[in-house]
Amino acid sequence: MNRAVAFLLLTFFIQCGIVAIVFWPPESTEIDATGGGLAPFDFGGVDELRIGDEFDNETLLVRSREQWIIPALDNLPADEARVTTLLEQISDNEASWPIARTPSAHQRFQVASHHYQRRLAFLSGGETLGTLYLGTSPGYKKVHARNEKQDAVYSIALSNFDIPATADSWLDPRLLQTKSPLRIDADLYSLYFDNGLWRTGSGAPADGAEVGALITLLKSLQIEGVANEDQARDLATLEPDLILRIQSLTGDKTLELSSLGGQHFIHSSEYTPFFRLRSSDFEHLTGIDIGLVSQEGYNSEISPNNR
Repeated sequence: MNRAVAFLLLTFFIQCGIVAIVFWPPESTEIDATGGGLAPFDFGGVDELRIGDEFDNETLLVRSREQWIIPALDNLPADEARVTTLLEQISDNEASWPIARTPSAHQRFQVASHHYQRRLAFLSGGETLGTLYLGTSPGYKKVHARNEKQDAVYSIALSNFDIPATADSWLDPRLLQTKSPLRIDADLYSLYFDNGLWRTGSGAPADGAEVGALITLLKSLQIEGVANEDQARDLATLEPDLILRIQSLTGDKTLELSSLGGQHFIHSSEYTPFFRLRSSDFEHLTGIDIGLVSQEGYNSEISPNNR
């Protein structure tokens, strides 16, 4: 009897050992999953972001006080919301579990140090906090990712399309918007805001519908990037299609709109570069002309804020 009990106990312990060996997670996997995951560092301290791609493009974004800027573009402001969203998306994936960890997987998912689609380096005070490699996409708005110091490969909610490695792709598209114009002068018309009314240069009430469309456009103007060196050189010698001199609550500026090679550009007296402009904005601005002359019967009671 005692011999039978001892045999059963031995069998039980052997079975427990087999179960433990089969189902116990590898030590390195548990560390990856619970020790910070993909990016175990403080994103709140990040003040530099270097973005590279598989074509050797690279751009640098730097936090200056409360604003992200682009040093390669004369420290022009970057799209703050876009940078913040990127940092939040990566930090939100901290708790995800790795899906692979072998060198062959790094190659297959394109997250190897020499074979990747995007490389993101996060710095604070000149020190590198971490570098991530982003590769292939396992699904919509998903991408494979690996920390340079880890073997683990993760699938995270992100898209390489939203992380370009060219400087002008990160420009704030609202850079040239005018929120509260008080006076607008062009070759064919002159408008000014006076005692709650928009008036023409002669002092007559202006066409309210046209003024409203113009103010709305100036408030929502969108740039799409910066002209390259050849374009900028040619644009500097061209006669602009339209020149707008604007006085506003935030100061005075001059906008010059030009066409070149089927593209549309705008230059502001506030900045050095020529910017690419949306075709629809260019056409609307250049299409406003003598229709803004004095006309009876139109509602011209439009405030500088178009409220």
